[in-house]
Amino acid sequence: MDALLKRAGIEDIGEKVFAGQRISDEDAARLYACRDLHVLGLLANHVRERKHGNIATYVFNLYLNYSNICILSCQFCAFARKPKQDGAFLYDVEEMVKQTREAYDRGITEVHIVGGLHPKLPFDYYTSMIRELKAACPKLTVKAFTAIEIRHLAERVAKKPLRETLEILRAAGLDSLTGGGAEIFDPAVRDQICRGKETAEEWLEVHRLWHQLGMRSTCTMLYGHIETPVQRIDHLRRLRELQDETHGFTAIVPFAYEPDNNALSHLNLHRASAFEDLRTLAICRIYLDNFDHITAYWVSMGLATAQIALSYGVDDLHGTIQQEKIFHMAGSKTPQEQSTAALEKAIREAGRVPRQRNTFYEVIGEELPPARLDLPEGAVV
Repeated sequence: MDALLKRAGIEDIGEKVFAGQRISDEDAARLYACRDLHVLGLLANHVRERKHGNIATYVFNLYLNYSNICILSCQFCAFARKPKQDGAFLYDVEEMVKQTREAYDRGITEVHIVGGLHPKLPFDYYTSMIRELKAACPKLTVKAFTAIEIRHLAERVAKKPLRETLEILRAAGLDSLTGGGAEIFDPAVRDQICRGKETAEEWLEVHRLWHQLGMRSTCTMLYGHIETPVQRIDHLRRLRELQDETHGFTAIVPFAYEPDNNALSHLNLHRASAFEDLRTLAICRIYLDNFDHITAYWVSMGLATAQIALSYGVDDLHGTIQQEKIFHMAGSKTPQEQSTAALEKAIREAGRVPRQRNTFYEVIGEELPPARLDLPEGAVV
């Protein structure tokens, strides 16, 4: 190992990692400059094993988008529509409950809900949605709304202070915020890919207040567009600093920009390579020492690469998803859902022990034995 680190020119960083010490932004920049993916994986895997042993998790969940009608026009987004534009949709609360109840009866433990910033929906649409979901599915965890949606609800819809808005949503039954809307925090990047969207400070404030209420959330990073490694590191540093302050993030879910069907298409950007996926996940694991979990978003990178990522610092394969729209409207060719059996198979093939988790990354139930094969009578195995 020492020889590999020395050959890669990061022996001093490896010493910090093995000693459980925090690496600096300069160290992270050197990791991004390192082209030896194998060495990055060895360091990231060491951190993962120190935290989780050989366990890898997934959640049995449903994705639901209540609407894609949005007042913003983020240049990277293929999901949003204006009212009456082709492809615009809005579910009423009854439909949201119907679809969730069907999935709940099949065993989901979480519903993940996000949507556009709708210009006309009243505040009680959102509170009623949460209450009725909880009434129909009493043991279900409702994970909903990005920080961008929360600011929209507080400032434009309910016209209430942020903290009060969050308290009302929590009282209605909201269990967790989602991590979307973070993109890349650097203001110059935001001005080019999501002009008009809330700033990094405004995004972070929502999660800070939510954590101060004793609640948890995830966070994200959108990479592989116009940002530089230095801007990625700045993004991770701001998340690490808030985690030092609140300890409220359960995990980070990094994912790559999808280049089709959006206003950045003229730049002829290509989707990040598998090398870039694995390198970014590994560096997230090494840098974010105060985060317990790194999740590979198979919807973005595909299940095969996500499976490999289990050797590059990742300890979680996200969930069954079902009905994912945002990435697929942007051109993603991955399936829209995975079965629990497929996720467990991917984890076992990677040499890990699969366990189902809840929204808060707590393991639930016992490890299931591998599925039996239906073999012809007399077959030898």
